[in-house]
Amino acid sequence: MNTNKQKIQRLTVLGLLSALVILLQFLSMALRFSAFNITLTLIPIVVGAALYGIGAGAWLGLVFGVIVLLSGDAAGFLVWSIPGTVITVLGKGIAAGVASGLVFKLLEKKNRAVATVAAAVICPIVNSGVFLLGCLTFFFGNITAAAEGTAYAGNTVAFIIMVYIGFNFILEFLINTVFSPTIVYIVNIGKKHFLSRG
Repeated sequence: MNTNKQKIQRLTVLGLLSALVILLQFLSMALRFSAFNITLTLIPIVVGAALYGIGAGAWLGLVFGVIVLLSGDAAGFLVWSIPGTVITVLGKGIAAGVASGLVFKLLEKKNRAVATVAAAVICPIVNSGVFLLGCLTFFFGNITAAAEGTAYAGNTVAFIIMVYIGFNFILEFLINTVFSPTIVYIVNIGKKHFLSRG
């Protein structure tokens, strides 16, 4: 495939994945099991990072962060700190995309299937990890006050993990680990078929 066709294909797929990130984020808002919704948008982030690299993962992570901010999903944190919320939300999306792309790149020459699974595993870990760091850095006092009167009074980190991250992380991890590699596999089959037809 010539360079122009590759560029057009890359832009088209990244456009579609960006639209999918937006759609899944709004769909995810209906899937709320705790303080936050289940994030389905990590799937297209991993797919983009596996297909087109670290830059694509970073871009899709940025789109994810912007949509979280614009959708009002981070409104509770915006009340506490606008800069802290913006840094945390954008940072976690971008870092998750970059980490997925980096892990895939490091492992793909050894085994593409393992590389895809590893990228799918690292994405929710980094997303939740950066969120935890953001909570500890920007919102610790507010969250400590919110934890008072609960079983986690005096243990803010446990409160963050159990209330803000816990169940959501487990579901996101499982969903992402199953669906992202499957979609990348199917897309690669489609690309091979398309290329074989000329």
